[in-house]
Amino acid sequence: MHKLSRRALLQSLAGQTLLATVARGQSAPTGRPRPLSPDAVTHDWRSFLGPTHNAVSTETHLSRELPPPLVWEMEKGTAYTSPAVAGDHLVFFHRVDDREVVECLHPDTGESRWQFSYGTAYRDRYGYNNGPRSSPVIDGGRVFTFGAEGRLHCFELETGEGVWSRDLRNDYGARQDFFGVSSTPLISGSRLIVNVGAPDGPCVVAFDVDTGEELWGTGDWGPSYASPVPAVMHGEPRIFVFAGGESDPPTGGLLSIDPASGGIDFSFPFRSRTYESVNASCPVVFDDKVFVSASYRTGGALVQVLPDFSHEVLWTTQEFALHFNTPIHQDGYLYGYDGRNQGDASIACVDATDGRVVWREAPVWRETFEQGGRQREAMVSTARGSLMAVDGQFLALGELGHLLWVDLSPDGYREISRAWLAAAQESWTLPVLSRGLLYFVQNTRDILTGAAPRLQCYDLRA
Repeated sequence: MHKLSRRALLQSLAGQTLLATVARGQSAPTGRPRPLSPDAVTHDWRSFLGPTHNAVSTETHLSRELPPPLVWEMEKGTAYTSPAVAGDHLVFFHRVDDREVVECLHPDTGESRWQFSYGTAYRDRYGYNNGPRSSPVIDGGRVFTFGAEGRLHCFELETGEGVWSRDLRNDYGARQDFFGVSSTPLISGSRLIVNVGAPDGPCVVAFDVDTGEELWGTGDWGPSYASPVPAVMHGEPRIFVFAGGESDPPTGGLLSIDPASGGIDFSFPFRSRTYESVNASCPVVFDDKVFVSASYRTGGALVQVLPDFSHEVLWTTQEFALHFNTPIHQDGYLYGYDGRNQGDASIACVDATDGRVVWREAPVWRETFEQGGRQREAMVSTARGSLMAVDGQFLALGELGHLLWVDLSPDGYREISRAWLAAAQESWTLPVLSRGLLYFVQNTRDILTGAAPRLQCYDLRA
């Protein structure tokens, strides 16, 4: 067999167009999902990182067979967003031509319910795609979207009727930042919390969910690519925002905020000294502690929130620096993909008590495929993957489109099953899991089949 490196594989196959079966905006049903087990625990997935805001799912009775059956798929435009699912509504946010499009579909069938679009002129200055980065958020009967240029919208979930909208670029003078607006807003009671990052402040703004009016603004750091995370600390609700994007000199870090008033308990400066860098990994909250991490020679830090809401830094490390994936805390250990680039990425297990790396693994395997009538093979890996903890194990998505079931523990890494869902680069969007259905977002063209970017629904029901 002819052997190719991963880079040679991508270069030799890029640009081929062998299969494109689904017209834009149309779902292609390929089957019906299996019935749920009567004992299965399920949930909605109303926002980025799921119902727990930490990529930990409570769903059970899931199949380990990969690839799972494909239920439906829809060709999509450009975006790095994940869908939001509530009941029989799935909302997806992407860009088609020069319009940002909000689409509501039936999560079981892909059948269209409603659609809304508006013009956009956003261009990524580094050549990545020009679609939105911030995922939709569903709360009750409303859905909220935040576009790449800072357009904030509120819709009725059932009908798609607009409730209110704001242009935060005009209202707050918010700049484009390196990669456009990327932070997903957070619902906290009657407030929509947004990392606006206006020049000279406010950094974080709370908007009334019913009217869009500002309730409070706080802080003076710039916007980041991480999303605000809610928590209860010492019996009190808090919001943790990992702020900081384009600024010279570079500024940013962790903010602890009272969602009722916008009061800042503490600010912990933490970001790369490199100008062109990002804070993109979301804060991870467990017990009375918050872990933050960033790439670009930054590392990770664990902060303890004290009873008076001051803070203490428990440890820092250069050995666990996450680029865009959010680590998962489980039983006193942190698991995540360390590394800035594909070639230096590995999954690591870190002892949360002291920041010590317990083990490190760079999963690599031989992939076979057909090209030009010949069978070929290449060594591939998950590279900078993403993790979801679910059903007693982990789902891992590699950035080249591989999906894996894995067992992660302080004892090491063990692969259970693996499939190549799409030979597509930039598979950076964490999958969504709701009622046993897994939604996978393919962000670039499949270099083996030529299939265009798409949203796919897979049946993981056991």
